[in-house]
Amino acid sequence: MQDVYACACGCGVFSVGTSSLFPSGSGTTAWLEYDYMNQDENWSGSSSSPGANNDDKDIRTGFYTAGLQYMFNRDWGVMAEIPYWDRLFVTTQDDGSIAGFQHDALGDIRLLGMYTGFSPDMSSGIIFGLKLPSGDYTYPNFDRDTSIGTGSTDTIIGGYHQGGLSKDNTWNWFVQGQWERAFATRGGYRPGNELDAAVGIYYNGWSVGANSQIAPQFKLIASDRLRDSGAQADPDNSGYQRLLLAPGLEYDVGSMKLFADVEIPLYQNVNGNQLVASRLYKFILSYSY
Repeated sequence: MQDVYACACGCGVFSVGTSSLFPSGSGTTAWLEYDYMNQDENWSGSSSSPGANNDDKDIRTGFYTAGLQYMFNRDWGVMAEIPYWDRLFVTTQDDGSIAGFQHDALGDIRLLGMYTGFSPDMSSGIIFGLKLPSGDYTYPNFDRDTSIGTGSTDTIIGGYHQGGLSKDNTWNWFVQGQWERAFATRGGYRPGNELDAAVGIYYNGWSVGANSQIAPQFKLIASDRLRDSGAQADPDNSGYQRLLLAPGLEYDVGSMKLFADVEIPLYQNVNGNQLVASRLYKFILSYSY
């Protein structure tokens, strides 16, 4: 396998833009999440580039995440996210042939604390915690930036705020951001610092039956990732800026919520040559008790 590490994954983008998981009181919320991304387009700068310029040809990933959020009271809470990835990596071998490698493994677990005591309605909150090096980064047929785990321990800091746009609170808005920085690394690879932010509006005035509701949502998601570093990194072909438009829909039935969206790139600017996806998909099923 040639030493080309060209992948604009930006998997942290899946951690923002999910206002349905903002806490509204004490108690527990459990959820299952599925995200899908097919990176089959080569990109250089802010435009597409011939596939011949990149030895990597396709990266198809299904992201499965089990999450649990527990609010001790209206001020403090904790959250854990346990991911599992299923990835197909298609790349050029040293002899010029194209080969695909399938690998599935546990990803990097996130353990977070939450503070939501800025106002009585819990409309603002901050998160803080760690991404652990639990994901596999040693699979021999994957490059370090295409591995399921980064091998790094990262600091995570973020926050959100939501509010009403109409007097009857049928129209609402939210803003959310999260910053991630590796402070302990292994195996000569340090992922670039990543900032993901989202701003969105949603309408919750559509009732279906006695205890169910449909809420359409529209949001913009921006990402800024710095170049990777280390002996096993390729700084020339890593790092990017990206803006996504993400229409979505939430269906609430009692204590259960089903959320889905599709994230469409409006602008992408990558360093070197990197594989990007034309669409990103998210599905979340949550239950609060």
